Amino acid sequence: MYRTKVTVEFSGRGDPARSLALLWRTSERASRKGKPELSVDRIVRAAIEVADAEGLAALSMRRVAERLGVGTMSLYTYVPGKPELFDVMLDTVYGETARPEHVPGGWRGRLEQIARENWALYLRHPWLLQVAANRPVLGPNVTAKYDYELRAVDGIGLSDLEMDSVITLITGFVHGTARGAVESAQAERLTGLTDEQWWAAHAPFLSRIADTSRYPTAARVGQAAGEQLNAAYNPEHAFEFGLRRVLDGIEALVARRAAGG
Repeated sequence: MYRTKVTVEFSGRGDPARSLALLWRTSERASRKGKPELSVDRIVRAAIEVADAEGLAALSMRRVAERLGVGTMSLYTYVPGKPELFDVMLDTVYGETARPEHVPGGWRGRLEQIARENWALYLRHPWLLQVAANRPVLGPNVTAKYDYELRAVDGIGLSDLEMDSVITLITGFVHGTARGAVESAQAERLTGLTDEQWWAAHAPFLSRIADTSRYPTAARVGQAAGEQLNAAYNPEHAFEFGLRRVLDGIEALVARRAAGG
């Protein structure tokens, strides 16, 4: 079962030389003493499976070794330590996003495709939302992902800094809405109540204490949103509505740059 303890991990904590060698596979995967059934890829995949199933709080070299059915020390033949392993885990999952060369809808369609790929990635690997990635992993998959995403807005009149900022805006928006989706799913799993059931249980008490004359706007809007969304917060609606507004804002910037502004 996925643990409820919140753990924040920081990328880029490993030894730079060792992390980069492992990320780019510039050194041999194992010494002669390594077990033939083990490899860096197998270890990384097992670590990702632990994080997916149990959360970052459960991730340790020992737990990964248990999943592989080997001794903990045998992992160190292939991976220097947990910080370096974590960097490779990040780079590996970021390699999962689809990167088609031809996406309909011009730059707007390309950014929408990128947003949806990142959204799906967070839902597959919710532990990514607990990673403080202000120091990015400089691995091949992260680099390829960043290059692909930048090319979505290359040549449309933005400066290099604006291109980078647009991608940061899109991925930051997705990160926030995906967090809401994951938390909503976790709340239902841990409480055993859907949002509908939770509101149904609280509605009789809220109707007794709610003062619509004191908070008329909140009462009106809250009721309208609740009736349409069947919840106080609907992560899918927040994603779809927000993505359109973010793209509208970027479109206004592109138009301004085209007009010489």
